[in-house]
Amino acid sequence: MKRLLTAAVTAAALLLAGGCGGGDGESAATSAPSAGASYPVTVGQLTLDKQPARIVSLTPTATEMLFAIGAGPQVVAVDDQSNYPADAPKTSLSGFKPNAEAIAAQNPDLVVLSNDTDKIVAQLGALKIPTFLTPAATSVDDTYAEIGQLGTLTGHATEAEALHQQMSTQIDKIVKGVPARATALSYYYELDPTLYSVTSKTFVGSIFAKFGMTNVADAADPDGSKGGYPQLAAEALITANPDTIFLADSKCCQQSAQTIAARTGWKTITAVKAGQIYPLDDDIASRWGPRTVDLVQAVADAVVKVPA
Repeated sequence: MKRLLTAAVTAAALLLAGGCGGGDGESAATSAPSAGASYPVTVGQLTLDKQPARIVSLTPTATEMLFAIGAGPQVVAVDDQSNYPADAPKTSLSGFKPNAEAIAAQNPDLVVLSNDTDKIVAQLGALKIPTFLTPAATSVDDTYAEIGQLGTLTGHATEAEALHQQMSTQIDKIVKGVPARATALSYYYELDPTLYSVTSKTFVGSIFAKFGMTNVADAADPDGSKGGYPQLAAEALITANPDTIFLADSKCCQQSAQTIAARTGWKTITAVKAGQIYPLDDDIASRWGPRTVDLVQAVADAVVKVPA
């Protein structure tokens, strides 16, 4: 299924405001750079001599970041999975199977990718197209770092820092607003109905750790050899008996409290018996961008509902 394929590919490969630009060959209006922004700029191994005016984003998270820092008017094309914000210029381009010729047809002066599938970076390099990799974050600090890097490259460092501070303040406030518990809650986080999950070493795991929660999936990947995305056995999950269940497959796979309760043997799980099953927005739950604040809030709302 597509959801499973996406999660698996992401795990393996990565270790998961403004107006839109025009079509091929059209010029894009570059948004005004931050006060004090000057070029050339260097981030990692990439140096840009001038502010990019035609950005292609092939990762939904980067798309959200770019628009959130005011670089939306510079984005002329995004991949087929970038569905937020609504006015992002969605195309048939793929971040999982990138096609150098199709990307080059957009005449980009910056391409943002989340992985180097099929050595696409070298392919684009041969075409003299600057490329920047934004790998999967493993913590909120990684998110802030990537926002800052994109801010520097696009001429929006000031806006990026403002977004960082805003997110940090909101997240801290949300976490501090949840009363500490005498006993830590355990949780199971479902990526898809075949029981792929995430461990504490992933970005999602770092969010739950803020609330002192323990992850029943950690036992399935103790050495990290599965990249933090193990597939759990139903028997082991039932035995682990999580206090809460979070569903990141409610949209893609129509999973709900009802479908969970209908699974063989699952009615004995504390989370099922107590009705502590919480559907999440699949997109927000799988991205490490600005809407991470919404994910933190969703987890906080769930935690406070569980009796102490």
